[in-house]
Amino acid sequence: MWLLSTDRAELKFFPSVQAAQFARFAILSHVWDETEQTFQETQALHAQCAHALTNSVYSINPFAREKANPLNPRDLSSAKIRESCKLAEQHGYKWIWIDACCIDKTSSSELSEAINSMFSYYSHADVCYAFLKDVPPDCALDGEESEFLNSDFCNSRWFQRGWTLQELLAPDCVIFLSSAWTVMGTKASLAQLVSEITLISRSVLLLEEGLWDMSVARRMSWAAGRQTTRPEDEAYCLLGIFDIHMPPLYGEGRRAFQRLQEAIMQKSIDSTLFAWSFGTKCSALLAPSPGAFACTGLSSFSPDTLYKIYDYYMTQQDKPSRQGRPSDATAYPTQLAGIPTFEITPYGIRARLPVMTTPKQVTIAGINFSLLRGRQSTSRTAFLRPCRGCGCA
Repeated sequence: MWLLSTDRAELKFFPSVQAAQFARFAILSHVWDETEQTFQETQALHAQCAHALTNSVYSINPFAREKANPLNPRDLSSAKIRESCKLAEQHGYKWIWIDACCIDKTSSSELSEAINSMFSYYSHADVCYAFLKDVPPDCALDGEESEFLNSDFCNSRWFQRGWTLQELLAPDCVIFLSSAWTVMGTKASLAQLVSEITLISRSVLLLEEGLWDMSVARRMSWAAGRQTTRPEDEAYCLLGIFDIHMPPLYGEGRRAFQRLQEAIMQKSIDSTLFAWSFGTKCSALLAPSPGAFACTGLSSFSPDTLYKIYDYYMTQQDKPSRQGRPSDATAYPTQLAGIPTFEITPYGIRARLPVMTTPKQVTIAGINFSLLRGRQSTSRTAFLRPCRGCGCA
């Protein structure tokens, strides 16, 4: 992992993110401009300044070199790098990570490692500076709701990009900066506003609920509507949010998002992965893009739902409802005790999901039997009826 010194904007290699964390570093989150200062250009500025110093009159007196050196690579760097280094230095940080210049993109192995480690980089940083280039320093962050929804802050491109989602979620501390590099607030102080913009629960932004406590569908819904320059990045920018590691293959297009969902299936039993929009015209079980999860922000995966339904059935059959929750699933019907499993086969996806029988006398209209629910007011449920003679569904 490469870090940039805040006093001179010079690159230094750290063997691991843990070593960088020990040194304490800040990190920058931003929307890329058409041209960004690269890793090679940053190295070239360092070499340029070192060469100029070696050939200057000050090199005669090595003791005066540091004090007299008028050539600082930071002063020659892009405005974004220069200002972020200055701000981090003012806040007491000697190091900062900026994706544009701290990743050698000419190395496929380093680029792959950075993409898979990006969430880790942001989560290990002391502070994340979210630079909103399109938001003026005098932007009002209070007032009437209608005014706020039309404000520059609400409509900033930073909230519309795919990569910035994990850059908002991973760090504990995020400081929002205006176009003039002035502080507008933090993820904590602006939690309610940011929640209204992103539809991410306020409790998640305030670290009251963990990211891993959120269902797959809910996390996917946060990415719906966000844009990436390349279709593959729709998947790659979500790797850390689902704790997935997979090699990036630029050129595979939307197949990347299919690979991501397959990787999630192999790691998680959360069946809300399949709870994407019913209106999407697609015959496959897996969603075509994060946008298909736009209406699934309230989906959750929890055995509590099944337990409550089973209790309801027991009541309808004039049987006493159980008081309290058993310590393990074996206390429930065998239909509920099964753990969901998913398997990718040459013929498609083989899934094993909990199934429960419904008494014939129970009216099913209006009852939520399904694990998979979106924002729709009506429940969507798959009812199975045994075949005559064989007993299968």
